[in-house]
Amino acid sequence: MKYLAIAEELRGRIARGELPPGARVPSTRRLAADHGVAMATAAKALALLSQEGVVQAEPRSGTVVAGRDRRGGHQGLTRDRLVRTAIAIADAEGLGALSMRGVAARLGVAAMAPYRYVRSRDELVLLMADAAYGERGYPAKPSGDWRARLTLGGRTLWSLFKRHPWLAQLGPITRPLPLRNLAVHGEWALSALSELGVDATTLCNLHVLFFSHVQGMAVHLEREQSALASSGLTEEDWIDQQSAGVAAMAAGHPTFTRMLADLAEEGYDLVLDDLFELGMRALLDGLALRYGR
Repeated sequence: MKYLAIAEELRGRIARGELPPGARVPSTRRLAADHGVAMATAAKALALLSQEGVVQAEPRSGTVVAGRDRRGGHQGLTRDRLVRTAIAIADAEGLGALSMRGVAARLGVAAMAPYRYVRSRDELVLLMADAAYGERGYPAKPSGDWRARLTLGGRTLWSLFKRHPWLAQLGPITRPLPLRNLAVHGEWALSALSELGVDATTLCNLHVLFFSHVQGMAVHLEREQSALASSGLTEEDWIDQQSAGVAAMAAGHPTFTRMLADLAEEGYDLVLDDLFELGMRALLDGLALRYGR
């Protein structure tokens, strides 16, 4: 993504001392002209650096390089700041781009400084996940029937996965993460499902099934993000390039061929939000029929 490349170049200039603390950073208009990008792309790069504390807005001066203490010198480094910076990297570039050295570089501290707060990258990822799951909660006094509460739980988790696409990639459903804030979402769903009057084994299985639907749809969020970054092709561009191959694949399969023809005539967009809602409604309809609720 072009805004990430612009931000990385500015970080390098700051790290090399070409832009010392207090120096004015190139304006959005200058960055857009120098890199041949839209103003919005250049603004996004500066916004990312501001979020990381690398630059700051000064009245009548524009955007300047932040002082080292604000950028995360040892005295200003905390576990919370470490986690939030790591989340910002994973949100923008994917979990595969996350490294302890990279986080330290974003914070402007020595490469070993983060190890004062976490033992390893794995521990950092768990802290990131716990913080991400803790960004949304539920009403203190639940209202509505089991279906309404489960719908709210599913949509809440979906919103978190959309905000942090890497979150759905952390592990298989067979190895749940022991996270305090994830338990909040689990308790909300379990309390709703318990109204179906099932035994403990069935209750656990239904919760796994419910969570699997949300997570299973969400794994495609970062995969699409990664595909876009590596290929430079949007989903629509990629599908256009594959049209001949798909038509050849469907040859000899009449239902497949008829569906493609109808979709071409009517128009079709694969929208993950819509598929998530469709799947959740089907799941809840099935539970209502199966358990007479």
